Amino acid sequence: MGSPKKLTEEEISEGLTALDQWSLIGGKLHREFQFNDFIEAMGFMTRVALVAESMNHHPEWFNVYNRVKVDLTTHDVDGLSNYDLQLAARMDQLADGV
Repeated sequence: MGSPKKLTEEEISEGLTALDQWSLIGGKLHREFQFNDFIEAMGFMTRVALVAESMNHHPEWFNVYNRVKVDLTTHDVDGLSNYDLQLAARMDQLADGV
């Protein structure tokens, strides 16, 4: 997969246009997912964990019952990288499949 590439402000803005329901909060990509119940939320988190591990890029996230709050950033580049956009897009795909 290579190394993460730090994004410019323009690349971040462009990337956000392709990501539905994601926003930039505190320098991190942020989204809150809501599912029907706890089992769906945990199933989503498990599927994301497998993708994140394969990328060696792990989300900051928080779960309560049917909600999952996610923040993405790349500590290696001290900001947002192409990995964050890729993982966000993959999370959207996985959430749509629930």
